[in-house]
Amino acid sequence: MIDIVSDEYEFEPERERSPRPRRKMDLSDLVEQGDTDQDLKMSYEPSRFEHGWLHASLHPFYHQNLITDVLASVKGGKEANVYRCAAHPNVGVSLLAAKVYRPRQFRNLRNDAMYREGRAILKEDGSAAKRTDHRLMRAIGKKTEFGVQAQHTSWLMHEYTTLERLYAAGAAVPRPIAAADNAILMGYAGDRTTSAPTLIETDLDQDEACGLLAEALRNVELMLQYNVIHGDLSAYNVLYWEGRITIIDFPQVTDCRTNGNARFILTRDIFRICEYFIRQGASCDPEAIAGRLWDRYGPEQEITEA
Repeated sequence: MIDIVSDEYEFEPERERSPRPRRKMDLSDLVEQGDTDQDLKMSYEPSRFEHGWLHASLHPFYHQNLITDVLASVKGGKEANVYRCAAHPNVGVSLLAAKVYRPRQFRNLRNDAMYREGRAILKEDGSAAKRTDHRLMRAIGKKTEFGVQAQHTSWLMHEYTTLERLYAAGAAVPRPIAAADNAILMGYAGDRTTSAPTLIETDLDQDEACGLLAEALRNVELMLQYNVIHGDLSAYNVLYWEGRITIIDFPQVTDCRTNGNARFILTRDIFRICEYFIRQGASCDPEAIAGRLWDRYGPEQEITEA
């Protein structure tokens, strides 16, 4: 049975942090640069409804010499689509993943209030907006166009800045490359023809399941050391490739110090991820694991500052 004891884990040394995201470009920047369709190469053929927002969302990454082509759509969801992209030679890898948030009319974030409790509103540079910015807070409260866009930016930047912190700390998450107004560019798991499947699509033998369960729980504990709870951890949000896992999808990330639902969210994450590994033959007690982790890293304990 898996027992969580911090001293059993040898956490990877902190990686070099990815550079801060370059300044985001708005539509006026695109107008100054001319017709974007003329310089965006897409081997992938987008559907009619996604053509416009996909070009607008990914143009900054072309402009910054980070990608050279969009090769395929590898994942679709209620909130975002993920695309396999050919990386620019400057990046040092051949493939990258671009997560493009769907236009607001196609997205469903109605259930995000539980995760947003206690979270700062992040601006487009990743810094926290001041609570004394009454214009911003009023716009968010009234759900004006400006307020909705501010929430959208904050949602995206919480995912990007969380990836930055966790990747630098040695977590099994994609390497963050850059953020734009409506997209995140990050490391890719898979090859040129096949993207890494999720765990839910993967069958493991018992020995491998036990090893990967320990790795998943190592990551849960590492996140807690940085005050972070994933918020939607399950076999649907963990990729498997060549014997390794990569945890993805962090927009709903929760701060365990400031969210009154934090213990419930952590416990749910642990039950969901353990449920998959138990089906694969691993043995663990998710309730006991959740209890020990909360006792060790809950808000009343001393936690690593961000």
